[in-house]
Amino acid sequence: MSTPPPAPVDGPHRPPPAGPAGPVAEAVADPVGEIVTGEAVVLGLRAASFASRILAAVLDAVVVGIVLVAAFVAATSLLSDSTEATTAAIGLSLSVLCLVGIPAAVETATRGRSVGKLVVGVRTVRDDGGPVRFRHCLVRAVTGVFELWALAGSPAIICALVTARGKRLGDLLAGTYVVRERTAARHRPLPPMPPELAGWARTADIGRLPLATTTAARQFLARTGTLNPASREALRVQLADALLPHVSPAPPPGTDPERFLVAVLVERRDREFARMERRENRTRELERTIGRS
Repeated sequence: MSTPPPAPVDGPHRPPPAGPAGPVAEAVADPVGEIVTGEAVVLGLRAASFASRILAAVLDAVVVGIVLVAAFVAATSLLSDSTEATTAAIGLSLSVLCLVGIPAAVETATRGRSVGKLVVGVRTVRDDGGPVRFRHCLVRAVTGVFELWALAGSPAIICALVTARGKRLGDLLAGTYVVRERTAARHRPLPPMPPELAGWARTADIGRLPLATTTAARQFLARTGTLNPASREALRVQLADALLPHVSPAPPPGTDPERFLVAVLVERRDREFARMERRENRTRELERTIGRS
């Protein structure tokens, strides 16, 4: 028996199966995080385990302790003739520098990594999955002086045990959490935009797409080379039929379902990147305006 030709996107629509069964459901892997990019990729931002956070904190404490002791020894030898008030002021300054300034600067420069986190393979990110900035790192460092150093880490341990993502008090105040960087999900880039659909995609309304279907379509496109031909044919038609009601206007008649999926996801990604760039430009302009005032 010969293989039937691919069904065009503008043909009869077959609704996706209800419930967990069906090709669409099979294409969607269990998400490992809550952050979804413009490519409809669910990022693998797993919260770091309690043990890994403790190990990273201990390593960081050792490094900070060594730096602090070395700084005190150097300051004492250089300023041996100073008064008690001067020595106390220098000691306080060195403590603030080693416990707050250096950790905040290091995490800012490394986008959420410290020495301990780098060794363990974890990283601090914002609650939305984005990289931390100086204000986040500063809040975490200042809070850490009290919850990690002054109180021997007991508030941080209790807070990490009762919060969903293992956050300490500094994370709650800064809006951050620690993720397992080495297990982040990898994904293949999308294919290029089909030239025959580029003009249609630029003017199409594709803003309201169901997350489950777009994620399934993205994962399908990453697995096309490993799928059985019959399964690939059935799945691409079903995914196209599931996305089609959410796209207006419909693609040109006779459009291949798989190329339709590529066009929708590529255009969605490009629009999302453009929105992010505009948002960052507005933020930078606002910061410059505030700085001039």
